[in-house]
Amino acid sequence: MNTQNDKTPTILRKIVDRKWQEIEQRQRTSSLADLKARAGDQPGTRGFAKALRQRIEASKPAVIAEIKKASPSKGILRDPFEPAQVAESYEKGGATCLSVLTDHDFFQGHEDFMVAARNACSLPVIRKDFMVSPYQIYESRSIGADCILLIAACLTRGQMQELEGIAYETGLDVLVEVHNSEELDDALTLSTPLVGINNRDLHSFEVSLETTFNLHQLIGPERLVITESGIMTRTDVETMTGRGIYGFLIGESFMRAPDPGAKLQELFA
Repeated sequence: MNTQNDKTPTILRKIVDRKWQEIEQRQRTSSLADLKARAGDQPGTRGFAKALRQRIEASKPAVIAEIKKASPSKGILRDPFEPAQVAESYEKGGATCLSVLTDHDFFQGHEDFMVAARNACSLPVIRKDFMVSPYQIYESRSIGADCILLIAACLTRGQMQELEGIAYETGLDVLVEVHNSEELDDALTLSTPLVGINNRDLHSFEVSLETTFNLHQLIGPERLVITESGIMTRTDVETMTGRGIYGFLIGESFMRAPDPGAKLQELFA
C-alpha cells in the first residue's frame, strides 16, 4: 500500500518507503496477531490528550517535551544520550507530556528509548514515528505508548481516518500534524482534538512561526492546537501565548541544553 502522493516532500517519501520495508521485516518476527494480543495485555494509558486539555483550557502552557538523539538535518543532538535521565529532568521541569522519537534510520531512535523514558516518569508519552500501517499502531500500544502521531503530509485522508480509528480502538490518543492549509483540511476530518502545526517547511526546511498563526485562525475552539518547531526563546513562547496558543512541542532547544528540564523551566517559568 502506498501512502504517498505527488505532493509528499522527497525526504518524507524516502522515510515512508523505508518504513514499509521495516514493517515487512518486523512481521517476520512478530505477527500482527502477536502484537494485537500484547497490545490487549497492556495496562490503561495515561491520558495524553486529557493532560494537555487541562492545561490549555486553563490558559496555561502545555509542553510536550521531546526526547530525540538526532535529526536528518542536524545530526546528533545529544551525546551521551540517556532517555530515562532526560525524562526525569523534563518531569521535574514541568513538562505536561513526553514525545519520544523511535525511528531508527533517520533519527537514530529506538522503541527501547520510549520504554525507558516512560518507565522513568509518570508523564503520558507519544511515540513519534512515521505511522503508515495498522501494524505500527498495535506495536505502539504493545510497547506502552499513550498516543501516536499521524503526519498529514505522508498519508491520504482515508488512511488517516483508518489509522485513527484503530488507535482509538486500542485506547491510544492521536496527534495529527499539518504544515499547510491543504493538510489541515484533511486533518479536520478526524475526531482527534489534537492538531499539531509544524512551522518547518518540509520542502525548504525553513522555519516560520507565521505558519502557526495563519493556520490557527482556521481551527475551531473545540481543537487543541500544538505549535511545533522553531520555539527557541522566551519571546517565542510569549508571542504564542499572546495569540492564544498554549500547546507546545519542543525538542531541539531542550536536547542541546546541559539540563533539558532546566531549559524548559527557563522558557516557561
